[in-house]
Amino acid sequence: MNKLLKLPPLSLYIHYPWCLKKCPYCDFNSHEDKVHDGYINALLKDLDNDLEYVQNRKINSIFIGGGTPSLMSIKDANDLFVGLNDRLDFADNIEITLEANPGTFEVDKFAEFRNLGINRLSIGVQSFKDKQLKFLGRIHSGIEAFNAVSQAQNVGFDNLNIDLMYGLNGQSVQMCIDDVSKAVSLNPSHISFYQLTIEPNTLFSKFPPSLPLDEDIWEMGERGAELLNQNGFNQYEVSAYSSEPSKHNLNYWEFGDYIGIGAGAHGKITDMDTHKILRTLKLKSPKDYLLAVQNSQQISSIKVIDTLSFEFMLNSLRLIGGFDPKLFESRTGQSIKLLNSQMREAENLGLLDVGSHWIKPTKKGCSFLNELQEIFL
Repeated sequence: MNKLLKLPPLSLYIHYPWCLKKCPYCDFNSHEDKVHDGYINALLKDLDNDLEYVQNRKINSIFIGGGTPSLMSIKDANDLFVGLNDRLDFADNIEITLEANPGTFEVDKFAEFRNLGINRLSIGVQSFKDKQLKFLGRIHSGIEAFNAVSQAQNVGFDNLNIDLMYGLNGQSVQMCIDDVSKAVSLNPSHISFYQLTIEPNTLFSKFPPSLPLDEDIWEMGERGAELLNQNGFNQYEVSAYSSEPSKHNLNYWEFGDYIGIGAGAHGKITDMDTHKILRTLKLKSPKDYLLAVQNSQQISSIKVIDTLSFEFMLNSLRLIGGFDPKLFESRTGQSIKLLNSQMREAENLGLLDVGSHWIKPTKKGCSFLNELQEIFL
């Protein structure tokens, strides 16, 4: 590997593993349980252990995901941000996102979250149709979802994402389009629009639901994307639409660095001393994680990434506009010429468009992204 010339931007991911109810499609590290005392303190101790990875950089974005982090009490959220500000240097235009459910209990706290410095919400709407929400195991109604977005805007969240799913049990193409239309009518800054997939180790994988026909799901995706683009929501990533992309999302897809704290959190760090790129992973079980932190035991596993070109392409090929070859070289320390044969293969299959200043998936490449990514494995 060539020597890395400079550090990439740095973000922070914070995992909050608890939720009121585990959804049948969810394969995230989330648990139906009461929030354990001491978790915020554990997060800050976890961060203390990772401060060496900051390497004099400012934090450009923070994403608090879960689980359902909007369940966090205002006291806990305040304690968390006091601790973060004491330890880290925030960029002037930092993006700080909190994942939120549309339930009334969380909505009532939106204004207080805003006052703490959280400036972006990602609201897990999934659908505005009660029947589909019940199928997904969600505990909010379509009306509550609509009202939650409106309430967030009323208290000052002008940077706001709506999560929408399609390909749901009993969903017609028109029902999907109705969901997209309603999301657009709320005028959020960002919409995540993605197909329901049945993941291993979920309730849906154990008891597979009846889903729409493949051709109907395909039409939902195509017509939904078209409607979003027509209304100024430009597709910048496979399932993300916005006139202004999320900084945190872009940092992932452009192979930037991020510290991950919390139970099961992942991180990706460039080490300029060794010119190696590392993956970090924290203990997955919240109880084991808390116990280990309290007893000053090891909570993190670290490994050197030895498939850099594949990991870069795995991320960056999700970007509709692709990437500049110079980005590949600056993020990996490798020459893009190493991928010439794979890129030619992908071009010949009509999956990749290669120019002097860009490498990007074709429309066909976006539709067959797994096949495109596998070429670089």
